[in-house]
Amino acid sequence: MLENRLVNAPAGTRLLLSGNEATARAVWEAGTRVAAAYPGTPSTEILENLAPFPDIYTEWSVNEKVSLEVAIGASLAGSRSYCAMKHVGMNVASDALMTQTLAGVVGGLVISIADDVGFSSSQNEQDSRFWGRFGHLPILEPADSQETYEMTLAAFEISETYDTPVIVRMTTRICHVKAMVTVGKKIEKTAAGFKPDPARWVMVPGAAKRQLPKMLERDGKLKIASEQSPFNILEDGSDKRIGFITSGPAYMHVRESYPDMPLLKLGFTHPLPMEVIRKFSQQVEKIVVVEETEPLVEGELNGAKLSVPIHGKDILPATDELSPAVIKPAIDSLLGIKTEVVQVVETPAAPLFPRPPTMCSACPHLGVFYTLSRVRNIHISGDIGCYTLGAGQPWEALDTTISMGASMGIALGLDKGRGESDSNKAIVAVIGDSTFLHMGMQGLLDITYNRGNVTVLLLDNRAVGMTGGQENPGSGRDLQGDETPRVDFAKLVEALGVAPERVKTVDPYQLPELFKTIRQEVKIPEPSVIITDQPCVLIDHYIQKPAFTVVDDKCTGCGNCLDVGCPAILVTKRGKEVKPNGQEVDLAFVRIETAACTGCDLCPKTCAPDAIVPLPLPEKGCTTHG
Repeated sequence: MLENRLVNAPAGTRLLLSGNEATARAVWEAGTRVAAAYPGTPSTEILENLAPFPDIYTEWSVNEKVSLEVAIGASLAGSRSYCAMKHVGMNVASDALMTQTLAGVVGGLVISIADDVGFSSSQNEQDSRFWGRFGHLPILEPADSQETYEMTLAAFEISETYDTPVIVRMTTRICHVKAMVTVGKKIEKTAAGFKPDPARWVMVPGAAKRQLPKMLERDGKLKIASEQSPFNILEDGSDKRIGFITSGPAYMHVRESYPDMPLLKLGFTHPLPMEVIRKFSQQVEKIVVVEETEPLVEGELNGAKLSVPIHGKDILPATDELSPAVIKPAIDSLLGIKTEVVQVVETPAAPLFPRPPTMCSACPHLGVFYTLSRVRNIHISGDIGCYTLGAGQPWEALDTTISMGASMGIALGLDKGRGESDSNKAIVAVIGDSTFLHMGMQGLLDITYNRGNVTVLLLDNRAVGMTGGQENPGSGRDLQGDETPRVDFAKLVEALGVAPERVKTVDPYQLPELFKTIRQEVKIPEPSVIITDQPCVLIDHYIQKPAFTVVDDKCTGCGNCLDVGCPAILVTKRGKEVKPNGQEVDLAFVRIETAACTGCDLCPKTCAPDAIVPLPLPEKGCTTHG
């Protein structure tokens, strides 16, 4: 297995690793004692690959703020510590970060932030390099897996040398693309132990104010370090018309597109090595800054008043990845070169049926959104997770989704801010178990404290489903798979102020009971929580049942089963029927892909003619369904 090769590879071994895997190996080699994270694409696999290593404590924290606080605490105890998160996670963790940048560190403290350039799996495309400017922190930006490994190791040294947390800014392309990495051996580091120093660690205003001059002095030292960093590399070129300044995976795209032009690859990108850049600018006619996504470097260069023209976002887009297909037309236009359009004759591809994102076959959320789509006169506040897909077809059963945990506060705001047109609308909030523990608990407390009229659907599927089924305090197991106390959600929401009689636990596969419970609770003018309690179908808690099939002779083509949204139900034939009153009705005859069906029993409950029946069990000795 890759994990074993990653853990056991001797020094000098070359491994094909993603940036996330390379990070995990480097964190361990650096002698790190504590690593914490909350799962979030594209950073999730760092902790998953780090967990099997010996002599390091790893945990899934309840959210990114807590994970950073755990790492900070370990640093104060004199241990090297590490924290990983996706870009939006730092929004959650920033309160702790912005204080620790003043207080500094004891053991090296490194934070990997993975930006989702191109919106692969995120609600925004923010640029985490801003945290370096905002928090007076050094930023390292690798361009491939080998650099990710090297920069992560160097980040611990920089952290301890300059008494500062260090950010390694990654992107989806770095996190998930594999490249060859030569690994080393582990550095043995002992924990110095925590040494009380209230004047430094108790960050009341007076103490914080005394730390400010130290932080500003550190800025100057980091500036020198950046100017001297081996991660800022000048690559000469014969064509001096343009000199490129770039970093991260954009470097690869620039080098591929224009191999003969000078290029300054920035690896230590904040503080910006302005003297290195100034010398580089004297060798070229103009500079093009190629950076994903915001014009941070470009803006600083414009303020530096270099002697050559600066281009960047005036010719390049401010969003998405800067691939050669994006870079080359822009640069050719700047050079006055007419880009040749290559005519490619392609054989027309066979038309494919569109496949929008959807939930898994038998997902316990299917019944929830099928039911919500049939409850009238409600507004539904959604959240971040698999259940965000409830906004799509066939359910169209979410009205808002903002950020993790926001369904609670948004729902309360919809309640308190309702107008005349909404006066008779029920307000429903939908949130998953991990998301509720991440940032939703405070919102529910706000609802009960302020007597909001909100019904909460708490979807407990015992996993962080969207990122791959990781454990959380509601699953009863930790990152290593060991048993740990499992949160009792019913008791928890009662402790947050929900009346015991307003806490209901429902099997989401029992559609009549689910529908009845939701209809009943939305009519009650006080906070209410409905907990669904069936596991994600992709984890080992789920018990598969015999599949279902469709009896063709009984199927009337009503299409009710399609409204469940299960991808195992396929349309075989469409038609139309004219009713006696002249109304034309669309028909959709279906079949069930039995290999995908897990026997959840949702679709039979929608079928009036009882055309959906359990698949006959195979005869004794038969190993397939036939």
